[in-house]
Amino acid sequence: MSARGLIIGAPRSGSGKTSVTIGLLRAFARRGLKVSGAKSGPDYIDPGFHAAATGRPGVNLDSWAMDPALLAMLLARSADGADLVIIESAMGLFDGIPAGIGRTGAAADLARLYGLPVLLVLDVSGQSQTAAAIAKGFAAYDPAVRIAGVVLNRIASERHRRLAADAIAAIGLPVAGAIQRDPTLSLPERHLGLVQASEHAALEEFIEKMADVMERSLDFDAILSLATSIEPRAGGVAHALRPPGQRIAIAEDAAFTFIYPHVADEWRRQGAELAPFSPLADEPPPDNCDACWLPGGYPELHGQKLAAAARFRAGMERFAATRSVHGECGGFMVLGRTLEDADGKTHQMLGLLGHATSFARRKMNLGYRQARLKSDCALGAEGETIRGHEFHYAQTIEPGEDEKLAEIFDGQGQPLGAAGGRRGNVTGSFFHAIARG
Repeated sequence: MSARGLIIGAPRSGSGKTSVTIGLLRAFARRGLKVSGAKSGPDYIDPGFHAAATGRPGVNLDSWAMDPALLAMLLARSADGADLVIIESAMGLFDGIPAGIGRTGAAADLARLYGLPVLLVLDVSGQSQTAAAIAKGFAAYDPAVRIAGVVLNRIASERHRRLAADAIAAIGLPVAGAIQRDPTLSLPERHLGLVQASEHAALEEFIEKMADVMERSLDFDAILSLATSIEPRAGGVAHALRPPGQRIAIAEDAAFTFIYPHVADEWRRQGAELAPFSPLADEPPPDNCDACWLPGGYPELHGQKLAAAARFRAGMERFAATRSVHGECGGFMVLGRTLEDADGKTHQMLGLLGHATSFARRKMNLGYRQARLKSDCALGAEGETIRGHEFHYAQTIEPGEDEKLAEIFDGQGQPLGAAGGRRGNVTGSFFHAIARG
């Protein structure tokens, strides 16, 4: 019997999708179901919460960055051995970029592609019957996207619940429950989004609380009845990122956390071995590796400690002399000469590339990116296009004199100029790679 699937959507970020998703995942698991979580779009953090809630790997399903065959393969892997797959939408349900049909990056693409129903989470604080107008707009906006039910979030009273629920029921949409307003249900945040699951104090206690709240508030039988079978589609991994080496040293600690689950999983499936090490613990990359990967993360919060990590610095210099090193976003910042933190204090970084970055002089960079590689590197071959994204507040304040890594284009193909750096075996950029174009 194939797994069933359901999308948790909302009109916007901040509606409560993540809390509802985490609570549903754990509560269904409590009932003996094998549950998998997935996240639409480029998000490193939520899959970690999904994995913690279910005990099964989380995954990203990005209809813009991933070609249809790779997308189908990743959904099939998530469904394999599961009874239920719950996909959490990024931002609003229909929020993506103008692109080809089914390639906008919006969760609505997944609803259309796989015929998956949507459970719409509405934050009804500050409104009552108007919630029905919003729900009706969602139901009518795209006939190929089925809004199967509604969850009311942040209700203030029984009267508030009744006014909103009766209005929505009157337009023919089932209301699967209502969640009381409670500020303790919010997840802690920082500048790149939620604080990660691995850093959350009392994570298990929080997940259990979310499940308790959802069990009190929602009709689980009704929600399960909304889910539909995930029909198998032809899939493949031809567009997956290739591993940069056979044995990959990968930085892994509070400063280096952002690597997509599907990327690491596919590297292992292609026969690569990942060897984690901690720069914050002053560990060098394992010497028996043939490539080193510095993921994104929060080096701007740990500048002083990274600057003092002498064994890490010496080990990286030895490694880079003969083997490939690549840094993404935060990893790129650490590969540079200096990093200026939020307080304006400058810290010496590895100096394996010549640029300098600043978190004090903030400028948000956010969006899908296409990187056309200028030469062979850890990401792929010269001339190859890699799809990914940028999301950072730091900026380059001194470009250095290294060769540029790639020509960068936005999600719609508009040129943004050359970016990143390359010096010998070392490469890096603010660009996060998701899949081959």
